[in-house]
Amino acid sequence: MTKPLYRPENFECKRSIGYLARRLHNLLIPRAEALFADADFTFSQWVVLVSVRDGIAATCAEVARHMDHDTGAITRLVDQMEKRGLIVRRRSVKDRRVVHLEITAAGKALAKSLTPRLIAFWNKTLDGHFTHEELELLISLMTRMIGLIEAQPVANLKAAS
Repeated sequence: MTKPLYRPENFECKRSIGYLARRLHNLLIPRAEALFADADFTFSQWVVLVSVRDGIAATCAEVARHMDHDTGAITRLVDQMEKRGLIVRRRSVKDRRVVHLEITAAGKALAKSLTPRLIAFWNKTLDGHFTHEELELLISLMTRMIGLIEAQPVANLKAAS
């Protein structure tokens, strides 16, 4: 077994993957929200819309888990989007207790019209700082890290002694 990267004698917050991920998240959210300030549509609503569109989440509960939000808050967001004709709810044929979310044609059009804002942000931010290969590697590594963390149920984690 190789020597672990993190040890009590060398641990620094600024080199912690958790710190870096959280810091990145904290920096991105206000900037992403600002991109939507004039759109009469929030970044959070856009995340719900594309999560449903891209098959990441199919129910309010799945969206809530994906976004780490309260289910009630997501239900209210979806209510607003449903009133605007962007999402519809459909009761599951297999389990009547489950309500699936589907994006409408208007929802797809809105997502398509707003996506260039995020693309422009990322392209401007990354231009000249990362090669395509570096970005593909970063995406691959982050995807792998998400898989590793998802494979560790929170209930099974214990504090190290």
